[in-house]
Amino acid sequence: MGVFWRLGRPLLFMIEPERAHHLAINALKSGLAGVRPVGDRVLQLSVAGLAFPNPLGLAAGFDKNAEVPDAVLRSGFGFTEIGTVTPLPQVGNIRPRLFRLVKDQAVINRMGFNNAGHAAVCRRLAARGRQGIVGVNIGANRNSGDRIADYIKGIEHFYAVSDYFTINISSPNTPGLRDLQTGENLRQLLDAVLAARGRQMERAGRPCPVFLKIAPDLAEKELDDIAEEVLSSKLDGLIISNTTVSRTGLTDHKRARESGGLSGLPLFQRSTIVLARMRRRLGSRFPIIGVGGVHDTATALEKIKAGADLLQLYTGLVYQGPGMVTDILKGFITVCRRDGVDNITKYRDRNLEKWADQNMDI
Repeated sequence: MGVFWRLGRPLLFMIEPERAHHLAINALKSGLAGVRPVGDRVLQLSVAGLAFPNPLGLAAGFDKNAEVPDAVLRSGFGFTEIGTVTPLPQVGNIRPRLFRLVKDQAVINRMGFNNAGHAAVCRRLAARGRQGIVGVNIGANRNSGDRIADYIKGIEHFYAVSDYFTINISSPNTPGLRDLQTGENLRQLLDAVLAARGRQMERAGRPCPVFLKIAPDLAEKELDDIAEEVLSSKLDGLIISNTTVSRTGLTDHKRARESGGLSGLPLFQRSTIVLARMRRRLGSRFPIIGVGGVHDTATALEKIKAGADLLQLYTGLVYQGPGMVTDILKGFITVCRRDGVDNITKYRDRNLEKWADQNMDI
């Protein structure tokens, strides 16, 4: 944690969390939050047909409306993901809906897919050009009469301006959304979304990978079912995981009573276990992005050792500050050179069995 961030964080934490988030967006717009990117061959990798300068991405939820994707990329991230975006604009849930759990280095949110809608977000992405990898996380409107149709609209609307898609069916803050992760519901969704991707690919003449983002709160049978559906489809990868509804191990008991999804350090173990178990089910060639509790080089590297090809983070920035990105990437370079390893990908799966065999009741 940089000295300026260490001095400024107490003042920032005096500001209501959602307002502080808007200040961070404005800081990126103004260039005040810029950091010098870290580049090295040991960080470069290719996943799902895309060439990444490094494996560290910004997760969806920060830049919901594609206001600062290029500023995020300039700050050192190897890729960024905007959204979640729904066909129609929606205001989301009633405030307050974002809560810091400082002692736990965690956040609870029940934002509810607040966003400006397809049309406004697509205009912003079209205006920026196509430099750097930017994914679009798509969702369904809360009151939609046909949620699968909403995901198809997302593919159709953003195909020309997106480098990859994330199908978000795992947010706990839209009632009934997680039901799409199960059985026939998931099969119908994947069939429809991937058929829409196929039609757009024929028109555009270029592929666009599609990832599925799943919850960390799934039972073993549910993981089995998802793995079966995923492997029988043309899906390009998984993102593991979204926020959790679990409150196990928290010390901020007052905030723990807030409803919504928990992210941050307490999610690390649960999400990493699910990651390793899905890696074991899906095999070595299937792309997986690991998310949940990454806050330093050690946790980031452990995600890779548990089976992640790429990483995403968000809540860690709240507590570690923007210099966290540089610190993690420099840490990767140091570890690779220390171990005589020519690329960060060589660490993948080294601790797979250790994580896959851990107790989930945490």
